[in-house]
Amino acid sequence: MSKNLPLGDMSLETFLSQYWQKKPLVIRNAIDNFEPFVEADELAGLACEEEVESRLIVQDNQNNQWSMQHGPLKEEDFSELPKSHWTLLVQAVDHWHPAANDFLKQFDFIPQWRIDDLMISYASQGGGVGPHYDNYDVFLLQATGQREWHYGGLYDEYSPRADNEQLMLLEQFEAEHSVVLNPGDMLYLPPKVGHDGIALTDDCTTYSVGFRAPSHSEILLNFSDFVAHDLSNELRYQDKDLKAQSNSAFMDSKTITDVKDILQSYINQPGLIEQWFGCYMTEHKYHEQQQEFHLENTIAEITEAIEQASSLSKIPGTRLAYQQANPDTDILFFINGMCCKIAPEQQDFVELLTANDQIDADQITHSQERVKMMANLIKIGAYEIL
Repeated sequence: MSKNLPLGDMSLETFLSQYWQKKPLVIRNAIDNFEPFVEADELAGLACEEEVESRLIVQDNQNNQWSMQHGPLKEEDFSELPKSHWTLLVQAVDHWHPAANDFLKQFDFIPQWRIDDLMISYASQGGGVGPHYDNYDVFLLQATGQREWHYGGLYDEYSPRADNEQLMLLEQFEAEHSVVLNPGDMLYLPPKVGHDGIALTDDCTTYSVGFRAPSHSEILLNFSDFVAHDLSNELRYQDKDLKAQSNSAFMDSKTITDVKDILQSYINQPGLIEQWFGCYMTEHKYHEQQQEFHLENTIAEITEAIEQASSLSKIPGTRLAYQQANPDTDILFFINGMCCKIAPEQQDFVELLTANDQIDADQITHSQERVKMMANLIKIGAYEIL
């Protein structure tokens, strides 16, 4: 078991077989000697940035009323806050903070293409976001202060909701368990488990590691869009074997079978689902914010810069994955929703890229194939030269 595995004394095999997507787990001292890496003022500063996704939630404790304000926030928004019962949430901190990006690597015992982002919440005493559930797995690590979690029971879209469209709070939440987390402790929750976290102290910070779990609706819509994008508009439904029938409004079974065959032909097309899924699960979280620093530079200019560099680094937010049917076939390498074919001889390099955020230049410059590949990764904004 890796010494960096944030599961306390539990083995990975036990966690995956008994808890992952099955039942909640409290992990005491999940990370030894944990030290928080984002200060409250720094988190508030991120929330004021235009490109950062953030929310400020305030509870009127006497009337049990909740309000939510989306970022970007202003300094006066913080100066006007009450003394208690408020929470600041900042999404995708790993995109903006190198230490947060490093922190997420401790969770790659789950496939990295499943990990979505690191959200950090900062709360005053009594602060929280109310009883709710998520449609994805989540690890909730206590970073500073104390938070009491009430959790348990499965909920879904039919569960009664409180009269608050912004927050979608559960109206009838009855917790099955309660636990107080101290810094370094962590709570794992599978999808749809109800939970409600309440800050017991000021300076209460929680790190939430969330996962990508597309709905079946999203999968069907995205796959159909992917398939349809390059199809000719002249590919049409046909019925060359049409037979005379007594009622022209009747749709016979052969008609339905023909339509099924059209759909099945795309599902069964070799490599199509593989390519689509790799692209889909590596799409950049924020398309409009994807950094493309070197569109104006030629590959030759970037190549020259690589040969003079000391190291290269993956830009935070970049998502990578790869597939290979067998050792003799090309590797499908996915970068931020794009796909390229890589020769089997470059498997070691692909594994190097997916396992490390920073790479020494001498691991690249000895091979023209590696230099060429890295130059293209830099041009599309996935890597940068340090």
